[in-house]
Amino acid sequence: GLLNRYYADMTEAITASSGEICQYVGDEVVITWTLSDGLRGNDCLECFFRIKRQLESQAPQYMKAFGRVPGFKAGLHCGHVTTGEIGTVRKDIVFSGDVMNTTARIQSLCNENSVDLLVSEAMLARLRLSADHQVREIGLRELKGKDEKVKLLTVTK
Repeated sequence: GLLNRYYADMTEAITASSGEICQYVGDEVVITWTLSDGLRGNDCLECFFRIKRQLESQAPQYMKAFGRVPGFKAGLHCGHVTTGEIGTVRKDIVFSGDVMNTTARIQSLCNENSVDLLVSEAMLARLRLSADHQVREIGLRELKGKDEKVKLLTVTK
């Protein structure tokens, strides 16, 4: 169906960007990088643009097969996470920590700010953007469950 096709089309862009699919949550894909992999060639940011191009190139096929073209929103943030193995019958590796929650909260503000991508100031400071990238400040935003506001920006190409 649509969701399987959507995930398959994203996967090529994710692997080309050195990302690892951490988990699928409904129609969301949680992608992780080690900091060095994510920063190499701005792969964590470029993954967004690769997925966008892939979905746009497949738009006629989506329209023909499903009557709609999927879109997506993304949030980028960085920090330390805790990894661990859980489960007894079905084991799984999980990532947890404040950075995971913060990233999810950042992504959830995309619609409210009319953008497809939101990047934390902490993440943007680590990227080496080229003249192809345009950065627009969104401003300080409160994140649900967080005491401190986070400065958010959007990047287009």
